[in-house]
Amino acid sequence: LVNTIDDLKMNTVALTEHGNMFSVIPFYKQVKKVGIKPIIGCEIYVAVGNRFDKKSRSDGSWGNNHLILLAQNFKGYQNLMKLVTAGYLEGFYYRPRIDLELLEKYSDGLICLSACLKGEVPERMLKGDYKGAKNSALRFAEIFPERYYLEIQNHGIPEEIANIKNMRKLAHDLSLPLVCTNDAHYARKEHSEAHDIHICLGTGKERNDPNRLRYATPEFYFKSQDEMFRLFEEFPHAIENTVRIAESIDLTLEMGNYHLPNFPIPEDASDQDPDQYLKTLAHLGAEKVYGDLTPEIEEKLAHELQVIKNMGFAGYFLITADFVKYAKRKKIPVGPGRGSAAGSIVSYSLGITNIDPLKHNLLFERFLNPDRISMPDIDIDFCIERRGEVIDYIKNQYGEKSVTQIITFGTMKAKQVVRDVGRVMGYSFGEVDRIAKAIPDELNITLDDALIKSPEFRSLAENEYKELIDHSRVLEGMHRHASIHAAGVVIAPGDLTDYVPLYKSSSDDITTQYDMKGLEDLGLLKMDFLGLRNLTVIDKTVKLIGLKQKEINIEKISFDEPKVYELFASGRTTGVFQFESAGMREFLKKLKPTVIGDLIAMNALYRPGPMSNIDNFISRKHGKKRI
Repeated sequence: LVNTIDDLKMNTVALTEHGNMFSVIPFYKQVKKVGIKPIIGCEIYVAVGNRFDKKSRSDGSWGNNHLILLAQNFKGYQNLMKLVTAGYLEGFYYRPRIDLELLEKYSDGLICLSACLKGEVPERMLKGDYKGAKNSALRFAEIFPERYYLEIQNHGIPEEIANIKNMRKLAHDLSLPLVCTNDAHYARKEHSEAHDIHICLGTGKERNDPNRLRYATPEFYFKSQDEMFRLFEEFPHAIENTVRIAESIDLTLEMGNYHLPNFPIPEDASDQDPDQYLKTLAHLGAEKVYGDLTPEIEEKLAHELQVIKNMGFAGYFLITADFVKYAKRKKIPVGPGRGSAAGSIVSYSLGITNIDPLKHNLLFERFLNPDRISMPDIDIDFCIERRGEVIDYIKNQYGEKSVTQIITFGTMKAKQVVRDVGRVMGYSFGEVDRIAKAIPDELNITLDDALIKSPEFRSLAENEYKELIDHSRVLEGMHRHASIHAAGVVIAPGDLTDYVPLYKSSSDDITTQYDMKGLEDLGLLKMDFLGLRNLTVIDKTVKLIGLKQKEINIEKISFDEPKVYELFASGRTTGVFQFESAGMREFLKKLKPTVIGDLIAMNALYRPGPMSNIDNFISRKHGKKRI
């Protein structure tokens, strides 16, 4: 879409997704990158009556009308987020709906357009209810003074032509401005069939279903300036008003600034400054784990604390240490730490990790680097059965309205999109399976890659399955569904809806509408609370052993037990975290590990990229190649 807009030399474009703001951050970043002015909006659903009334109309429809809202400034953007959130959390009935009460409350900084044929004003006019349409338009004009426009569109639908006449009359009678718009649902005209297939995917229908939802014409593509001039040549003022609206928009989303919650330092603490309080806790913790602090430890501790202070992340460490401490106090199994955070003495001293970075020669700079400023990323594993208790603690500490889980979007990847499109187009399972299997089994392979790498797939694409694969290439990478990120939790310094809109799933789970990357861009604090079943199993095993034998301190088990390495060397590691895959077990048999360093190295190597060096590593381990 952005490439199309750029090709057409447009300087401004508005995004108005139906009822949500899922794509706002990637849209904003992409259009800004190519020098186009973004307008952030939403095509919201307005309930007929109260948003809490969950009932259909007498004609069987879902009791809502459409309305376009555009954020004129940052206040408007925040109000838009609150409205969209309320649609999901309060007014959802088939669609996320708001009502006039909410519109009146959150109208500041928003421009309002009367919307498409499903808008309240156009719908009333088409039904011959001029008085009702007039009253509705006046009500919207009162809610949005000098910021309400009657909207006209032309996608070749007869009702739209009638609506243009209706809106012209209403605009004249009420002295309201007209604006022409183009309802673009796909980038190019030739994408109309792919869009039709996408509609089928979203509604669970096949293309040959006569009763399915379909768009009336193939005109819902992004039109050029010349095309819009031809369509609305009788309405120069409506064209001019598109520029007027665009020029009135003054919205900048700040990227890169951090919005961290304030950690509640105990009132009786001698240091109320976060940096000083962190320094105190870190030194106390270091003395506990190291005993007497050597000059080397003192130096490394001072260096890390200074870097943390300079980067403004003291609060991050205090927050993390606090909920890890809570989990341990409540006997909730917590992992020893993984990833680059294990290279930090501060993390070790605070009890965030249980791994001594000095003993294992781990680098702090892989975790925090002043030359590469980004939020720290500490992945913390919790018992999968009690992870929710830690999240509840966070909500209690920082407020229910400041903490929630994070959305993630499943995308249509190469094999999946071919299967989905083939099914909708009515191809047999056998045919679709044959095409999908012609795509090479490579991580993150695209259909374009497959056309180059697979002669069989290329032949299918050039012959009898050209249409299927062409449509699949258009839809590849698009969102397929929304779900909850397995680990992500976001914590805001205040009400989340001042920073991000919220979403409620069909199972009543509340998440952000922006994904992990979007939250990072906005500088919000995200934490990974990983639920790990292995921790649960270990905890229960230790407790069962304690019932019949002596109690085991899992943190003081020796890494020098030969029988453990014999077990690894035999490949009997099913159920052992990160050592349980068939491929890993085969490599362990070849490696025959004898020290913890062997396992550390194998864990690091067993991933895309480094995996090609595993055989060399094993050969060097056994002296078959020089080190």
